[in-house]
Amino acid sequence: MKLNTVLLFSLLLISQQVWAETTLSYNVSGSSSWYPYYISETADRPGILGELVPQIFAKAGIKLKKKKLPPKRTNSALETGQLDFDVVSPSWFEHQDLGELFVQSDPLFPIKEHIIVLNENVTEWQSITKIKNQQIGTVHGYLYHDDDQFMRVDFKSERELVMALKKQRVAAAISGDLTALYWAKELNIGIGLAALHSDGELVVRIRKEHEQLLPQINQAIAMLKHNGAIDAIVDKYVSRSPTHKPVSDVSVNN
Repeated sequence: MKLNTVLLFSLLLISQQVWAETTLSYNVSGSSSWYPYYISETADRPGILGELVPQIFAKAGIKLKKKKLPPKRTNSALETGQLDFDVVSPSWFEHQDLGELFVQSDPLFPIKEHIIVLNENVTEWQSITKIKNQQIGTVHGYLYHDDDQFMRVDFKSERELVMALKKQRVAAAISGDLTALYWAKELNIGIGLAALHSDGELVVRIRKEHEQLLPQINQAIAMLKHNGAIDAIVDKYVSRSPTHKPVSDVSVNN
């Protein structure tokens, strides 16, 4: 029994040393306008994921190396192993399949995407089937689970999507609801949230060769949920006051 205890303790020490020496490369920025999840201009308010990701990996005892890449480069860098992980929602992938190269963490928090249109067109776009064979505004490099159903019209960011609606370059676009409403307010452009496009939760998508780190990552996520840290970070960027309507019921008027 004593020998087994010593052996177990030795293995734990070796594991801790391996974890401490592990450095993972990542890029969390999405587009340059992925508010409130990432805000590149402000170091003190870097966005929900800008704050949360370093906290998760610090608690997990894993060092991070941050790289800044556009979404299209991020996806290819993950495929080739230049990046080790990112943060995504399985709901963005066809059949919610992240691919054989990756494993996923426990959920962080919910995220939704809607079809966004000008206010006067909301009623017309209440059914998701409306996008079939239509030109739909998308962000270059982003993943959409059903982009074989419509014709992508790529723009640089969510900010550009909202502007494209105003300029009638597209009749509809796909965006995270919080991001679209933020830019509509900032740009004073009247948009509404129409059909729900995806409804899921954000997870850490990590390359399978790092699968042994998942228990530490999941434990860190659980701790940050339990002590209220994740809710506190989300609340910092998203209003949850009683007078604030659910996002699915909100439109932004001129």
